Amino acid sequence: MEEGTSLPVAVWLAALHLDQYVDGFERNELRTVADCRALTDEALTCLGVVLPGHRKRILLGLQKAFAEVSLPAEVPQPPAMKPVPRKRHIFRLGTGTAAAPVQQEAAGDAGRSPEPEAAAIFAPLPPPIPPRTGCRPPVRFSPPGTEPPPPPAEGRPKPPVPPLPAKRHQLEAKCTSLKAPELRSRPPELPPRAASQKAAGSAPAKEEGPAGPDGAAGASPAPRARAKPPPPPPPLPELPSKPVLPFVPEFDDSDYDDTGWEEEEELGGAAGAMADKEDAASGTGRPRSLRLNSLFSEDELVEDYYGAPPAGGGAAAEGPAAAPLSPLLKAGWLDKNPPQGSYIYQKRWVKLDADYLRYFDSEKDAYSKRFIPVSSISRVASVGDQKFEVVTNNRNFVFRAESDADRNDWIRSLQHVTEEQKSRALETTSAVPAADGAARSVDKSGFLELRGFKSKLFVAVAGDKVFLYKNAEDYRLGIGITYIEMNVGNVKEVDRRAFDLTTPYRIFSFSADSEQEKEEWLEAMRQAIAAALSNSEVAERIWAAEPNRFCADCGAPQPDWASINLCVVICKSCAGEHRGLGPSVSKVRSLKMDRKVWTEELIELFHHIGNAVANEFWAANVPPSEAITAGSSSEDRRRFLLAKYRDGKYRRYHPLFGSQQELDRALCAAVTTGDLAETQALLFCGAALSCATGDPGCPTPLALARRSGQRLQMEFLLRNEGSETPRPEAAGGGGPRSALLPSVAHHGFLYKTPSMAKPAGERKGLEEFSRRWCTLQDGVFSYYESERAAAPNGEIRAEEMVCLASNPPRAHGVENTFEVYVEAERLYLFGLDSPEGARQWLRALAKSFVPPCAEELLHRDFERLGRLRYKGGLSLQRAQEGWFALAGSTLHLCSGDGARHEPLHLRKLQELSVQGDNEVLVLVERRRTLYIQAERKLDFLGWVHAIRRAAGSAGDTLSEQQLTEADVPLLVDRCIDYITQCGLTSEGIYRKSGQNSKTTGLLEMLRKDARSVCLKEGEHQVDDVSNTLKRFFRDLGDGLFTKRWSQDWLQATALEDEEARIGEYRRLLESLPTVNRATLKALINHLFRVQRFSGDNQMNTHNLAIVFGPTLFQTDGQDYKAGHVVEDLINHYVKIFNVNDEEMKKQQDEITAIMKMREAASSGTQQAGDFICTVYLEEKKTEAEQHVKIPATMTAEELTLEILDRRKIAMKEKDYWSCFEVNEREEAERPLHYSEKVLPILHGLGTESYLVVKKQMSMENMLIYLASRVGDCKHGMMKFREERNLLGLGVSTGFHDRYFILNHSCLRLYKEARSHKPEKEWPIRNLKVYLGIKKKLRPPTCWGFTVFYENEKHEKQQWYLCCDTHADLREWFATFLQAQHGGAPWPAEGRRARAARPQRDTRPRHVALIPLRGDEGEARSSAAAPAAHPLTLLRDV
Repeated sequence: MEEGTSLPVAVWLAALHLDQYVDGFERNELRTVADCRALTDEALTCLGVVLPGHRKRILLGLQKAFAEVSLPAEVPQPPAMKPVPRKRHIFRLGTGTAAAPVQQEAAGDAGRSPEPEAAAIFAPLPPPIPPRTGCRPPVRFSPPGTEPPPPPAEGRPKPPVPPLPAKRHQLEAKCTSLKAPELRSRPPELPPRAASQKAAGSAPAKEEGPAGPDGAAGASPAPRARAKPPPPPPPLPELPSKPVLPFVPEFDDSDYDDTGWEEEEELGGAAGAMADKEDAASGTGRPRSLRLNSLFSEDELVEDYYGAPPAGGGAAAEGPAAAPLSPLLKAGWLDKNPPQGSYIYQKRWVKLDADYLRYFDSEKDAYSKRFIPVSSISRVASVGDQKFEVVTNNRNFVFRAESDADRNDWIRSLQHVTEEQKSRALETTSAVPAADGAARSVDKSGFLELRGFKSKLFVAVAGDKVFLYKNAEDYRLGIGITYIEMNVGNVKEVDRRAFDLTTPYRIFSFSADSEQEKEEWLEAMRQAIAAALSNSEVAERIWAAEPNRFCADCGAPQPDWASINLCVVICKSCAGEHRGLGPSVSKVRSLKMDRKVWTEELIELFHHIGNAVANEFWAANVPPSEAITAGSSSEDRRRFLLAKYRDGKYRRYHPLFGSQQELDRALCAAVTTGDLAETQALLFCGAALSCATGDPGCPTPLALARRSGQRLQMEFLLRNEGSETPRPEAAGGGGPRSALLPSVAHHGFLYKTPSMAKPAGERKGLEEFSRRWCTLQDGVFSYYESERAAAPNGEIRAEEMVCLASNPPRAHGVENTFEVYVEAERLYLFGLDSPEGARQWLRALAKSFVPPCAEELLHRDFERLGRLRYKGGLSLQRAQEGWFALAGSTLHLCSGDGARHEPLHLRKLQELSVQGDNEVLVLVERRRTLYIQAERKLDFLGWVHAIRRAAGSAGDTLSEQQLTEADVPLLVDRCIDYITQCGLTSEGIYRKSGQNSKTTGLLEMLRKDARSVCLKEGEHQVDDVSNTLKRFFRDLGDGLFTKRWSQDWLQATALEDEEARIGEYRRLLESLPTVNRATLKALINHLFRVQRFSGDNQMNTHNLAIVFGPTLFQTDGQDYKAGHVVEDLINHYVKIFNVNDEEMKKQQDEITAIMKMREAASSGTQQAGDFICTVYLEEKKTEAEQHVKIPATMTAEELTLEILDRRKIAMKEKDYWSCFEVNEREEAERPLHYSEKVLPILHGLGTESYLVVKKQMSMENMLIYLASRVGDCKHGMMKFREERNLLGLGVSTGFHDRYFILNHSCLRLYKEARSHKPEKEWPIRNLKVYLGIKKKLRPPTCWGFTVFYENEKHEKQQWYLCCDTHADLREWFATFLQAQHGGAPWPAEGRRARAARPQRDTRPRHVALIPLRGDEGEARSSAAAPAAHPLTLLRDV
């Protein structure tokens, strides 16, 4: 063995596949293996071996080389066996207490001993790994004192292992197996994968061969097998008192999760599974390091650690219940070489069929490790003694046979099957490779967690199988691990996200990412089970007729569904739409799964009628423009099938159509003959199936057919019992409500609560539901005590139903519930455990009461559907009836006359309010307004609640937020608008953080309903709003740049050429979803404005990029790539977003206007663009008008003094001159409080309103009252009347006595003085009180108020109050002025300080003013627009 240490280091490193380090070793005078004896891990690092795995491989090789050198020559060597394959990070270099026998003997040798330096570097090797069976954990070493097992018999030793060890693995001394008596009748076997390990005293364990009849050890191998009886080994460490089992090399899988062998069974055969269970019961003290699964072979584990490309492979299920997919061409034991060219081979049972080369741990395994698709094999060649190589498109596989002849046989077989596969040249695009070589469409695919694996597996459900893959790349290449035949599988739910797939060989415990994902997987696997259990015998017999081989409706090939009453064969897509027609139109059954329904008579009926005869009747007049194909959309398919079968639009009419008696008479004659086509035409043109025949012995056509012996006629009539006759194409009639509703039949058990007269707001427990048998037949929904009850407990007629609503899951004690609203203002709550069953009931009920003009709403996945009265469009004079369906965030509408309307996107509404005392729901979109009336209060409240919920934000992604018309989230738009108006010059904008509590509260309000939040200067701080915007983008679910594209954006920064980088940004911008693209443009546009004011706010482009880069990309900020992206977007905003010159000019003008307005507000003056208003003195006359420039800070007192100064009117002590707002249309006026700002009032004036300065005659009396009264509250009786709203709703029966209480915060209305609860309550700050009432309302007294109310949502109300005396009027108005403005209605200092007041020039001279000639209202609106909404012009930029 010393010759091995003198081996040149170049040869030795080349054997380790590390020849790249030869130069470094030789430069340091390390030319032989002996020179490397003193190397350590640190020394190897200095030599340039930086990879830890390479250093470990070199140290292991040195350890083995010098350990063998240290053995004494006179001591017989133990037999060299396969090294134990180990993971590269598992080592046994520590000092162990039990040394290997080799080292024990070496230590006892007097003649030779290891050199001291070697002993210092290399610790003694640990004892060998005890024997193990298959992939089971190794047997523990027995305690001292246990008798060692008897040595095995003599045999031919294996060839010695060369001194150069295999890379990655450590060679150890191994125990050998006992020699078994020969048994030549069977081929050799490896030990079972899961052989039982019994306690001491149990029966002897199996050896390599199967047990003989006498229970002895396994037989000797057949001529082809390799016999490995080793020579007697030296004394071994003491083992447990169990028979010695043959050693199988195995990895230490301590890095795998180990939750207990009892829970994690291996993928093995049935026998192995039973052995596992026995071991679980008796295996105490078993090591925790064990293999949890055998889906990955040892070489795959090593390959994953080394980062090698994925190896192709997979396996088909091979169990007793799984029929072979292809004839087995060859099978046998082969040694398989792992990747990286290791010397270690693993024994594998290999099978070859026409499609796959598969390898297993043993021939009894039900699930293989991997497979190599024959289609991916490009070459098979011999590579040495007994070895051959299988070359695929992504990896090479090396196998070793028992002999050269066996190797050549394998090569010939592989080459032959490869050539046959190439000749077939079957396409496999977008499919999972099926064993039959055909492409299989995938029903469901994705990642799932499988118990026992750290990483997720990629799982695909295709046809009747479930495929398992290591990763998505293997799935893309079509190379899997194994698959499960679903004909022996069963699935069941375990908990919220987990489910089990059970087979006779193993339970696969999967876990999905969400509950919804779990439901989708369960449904897909149940469909696979149904497909696996299907029988194609019926389908083959029906397909024997050529027309039946294609779908009767769309022409798709090989249809496997049928309508047994229409006698047509249809595809799966059309079958789904046929089910939607209802069983009264089409009764759908499967050709492969519904075996019981397919009697001989029914199969024969499909041969006589089938697609050919049926389409001659049903599709006799189909226009080419309306025909569908296999690729038609579900909407087109549904529309076509409704017209074809339910409406009979394309049918061939019978000559007797329209004459009921003649049709019935002809049907009675036809059923006695074999003319099935005539019977079909008569029956579906209106002949009654139960018509009178006139024969007492045979009263029905069915009885006539039975007496005549017409089996097929009887079968056809029986299948069409309850079938609905198609409606005529032109069904005249009065109106939409007079149209004939379809007769829908449905029945089953439902859970029901007692009917309610108010919304079901509180959760109903399961104990509040009663189980009832429910039926829906002929437009009557009845519920019974039980299915055998004769009389119903109650019933609901279809014409009484007005609304259906589906509740979210688990809203009540029953899993799935729905509500039925009726005309009598009652609500019925029903429930069902199955979501699909509840959905079927909803569709059946909807079909029973929705008229044909609105039938398209039935195809929506609606949450709420019903009938409402509404007004919309240009005519608001008369309300009309319409049918509404709420699906997601979209409201669909069909008017009663059948006219279709564009759906409303509720998240894009500009206004959503309830007006007229909860009697009108107002929906305002960009181009239209819709008013929905509360015809019935109960279902109207449900609609309001559902629409408000749908119009709000639904999640944390951009597309789920409330949006503007430009597809920008309303939250983002509100924050950008506010910061642009109030924070462009704020120092440190976006760098400074606001108060966390205010930011959290504001973000919550905006997320809940941004439409109702109004950001106002003074109420909200700039830093709070900016922090809210940043937090919104950081918390986005999918991010602004989306998880799919964010890395591409970051990688684009590596492009050095600026034009190329801009081009890449533009390409990526087009790839973003619409909402993300619009939001990004709006944000970058805003940041572009912010950096224009960097001189004031200190936020240049670089600073903004530092802040927004990590925020938008949701990173930790360690890498500046994100900042580079944002910086590039701001710097090249014009090029990347294609901003034209007009937009840039508009933006510049807008910024300029905003800054001027801010400067004027901060200085208290406004030199240009001031608002000019016409104010009258005492009355509205031409000679009394004055044109006054109104600054933003001017108060009503200052305007009054200005007008008096111009007219040089001296004000006496008791003169109370005030400014009044006069509303001519309402015939009312409002004295302004002296502190009110005038400019906001002017902005809100209508064309019929103006300002006038005159004396306020009642002011002195009001001041006296306020000075003498006790307390700050006013109460008393007044007469009240509410104004009619736009839709003509509201109180219109005159004035009524009501009791009012007015305090400093609100005005309350009570029905009477003794009432404890107010009927209405209004905040004082939202009220405007005018003196006077329109005469046409005929007020009971001349002392009245007109009151306007407007809340934060801009919902408006108006009503009138009348007092009994003028004194009451003054007192109420004085109290209101004091409560609303927090002080006396007149300044305490009077006008004495007037002389000291600085006179400002309010005359329109020498300044750039906004002219006011022409239409005063237009001028006022045009001038007010920029000040009121300075960003209006830039909303589309």
